[in-house]
Amino acid sequence: MRNLAIDYNSPVTLRKAGIDILTKELGALGMALFLRQYDAGYGDYTEERDELLKDITIDDVEQELYTLKNGTTL
Repeated sequence: MRNLAIDYNSPVTLRKAGIDILTKELGALGMALFLRQYDAGYGDYTEERDELLKDITIDDVEQELYTLKNGTTL
C-alpha cells in the first residue's frame, strides 16, 4: 500500500518517513535497535566471495542442487 503523502523518489524524504514510522510503531529505543542491525559492513564482499568460490564450478552447483532435490547424485 503506497502512501501518496510520501515522495518515494526522494531518498531523504523516504528515509525520514521510514524513521518516523519505525519510531511510531517501535518507540525511539526500538527504532534505534532496529536500525543498528543494518550497517554497511566492512571488507570487500566481491573479493571475499571470489576467493571463497574460486574452486567451485557450475557443475558443482548443479550436482549439489540435484542432490538436495533428489537425495542422490547425478
